Amino acid sequence: MKNYLSTLSDEIREYFKILSPEFPEWLLEYIDTPEMQRISGISMNCGTDYTKIFNIKQWYSNLDHSVGVALIIWHFTGDKKQTLSGLFHDIATPTFKHCIDFMNGDAEKQESTEERTEIIIKNSEKIMKLLKRDNIKLEEVSDYHIYPIADNDTPNLSADRFEYTFSSGLIFCRVWTLDNIRECYNNVKVLKNENDILELGFSDKTICEKYIHIISKLWPAWLNAEDRTTMQFLADIVKSMHVIGKISMDDLYTYSEKEIIDKILNCGDTYIENAFKKFQHSTSVLRFDKPVTDKYCISVKGKRRYIIPLTETENGIFRINEISSQAKNDINNYLNFKQTQYTGLDFEFKPYEFK
Repeated sequence: MKNYLSTLSDEIREYFKILSPEFPEWLLEYIDTPEMQRISGISMNCGTDYTKIFNIKQWYSNLDHSVGVALIIWHFTGDKKQTLSGLFHDIATPTFKHCIDFMNGDAEKQESTEERTEIIIKNSEKIMKLLKRDNIKLEEVSDYHIYPIADNDTPNLSADRFEYTFSSGLIFCRVWTLDNIRECYNNVKVLKNENDILELGFSDKTICEKYIHIISKLWPAWLNAEDRTTMQFLADIVKSMHVIGKISMDDLYTYSEKEIIDKILNCGDTYIENAFKKFQHSTSVLRFDKPVTDKYCISVKGKRRYIIPLTETENGIFRINEISSQAKNDINNYLNFKQTQYTGLDFEFKPYEFK
């Protein structure tokens, strides 16, 4: 535990203590497996760490996110199988994360890279040995969708959705303080939703309103021109590297982001190398009224991520937008958020295509 926690900033260590005051030591051997350690080299910020367009102040890896999800599940369920399903849910995440969904033409759903999860766990000698020791079957931890506390459909509140709205609001777009997180998180309990399924929800309307008001400031950042342009550019760079045979799809499940970037900057194709260097030094994105040909120009929509939590009241359990005009307005303002159709960067780049 000391080795893993030593990689984290003081703020993230304190954040993890909020999610689970006692760190479950049995989880450490699973965290220390090669397959989990691989995703420590993948950022939760989907490539935004690598350009001056953003000002990301500290590293937060996909491993950190996965541990955070596991801690939330453990805190609310105390169940090892569910907790491990949360830890493993992103074990198949490729380099640059959802940028690869953009490359696959799946920018709006961002689900195209999930199919390798079971295969990676099954092929891990260390994980399978640990699961056998703990009398846990592969199918009990390889699909976190079967556990509604771990994952559920938008706009319900799950451990995964809960964690990335907290961590993104600390790292990517600063909307949270640790005190705000503590106040909101400590108000959460397991409820039953309108379909009689277990779901995380709030026990106080006012705190739920506060939670929605804070994260409604974060949601547009995942749809704005800066985020979509960055992710599509990285998708186009990786695709171009694949076309010229410098990166295989398996490489995206083998190497860290820094190792892939090194391959890009030393690929021997000056067009790709120079474009990536210009991307690294870019400080802003462009917005266009129509397509342009002398700049990097795209038209792509992002995934609309949002949450409408359950709230417990004296009269029953309701979605917060059913009992709060403030929360309803915050949610509707986001749902009506308009994405700029044409965006880009101030240099010319057109991705290579397979012939």
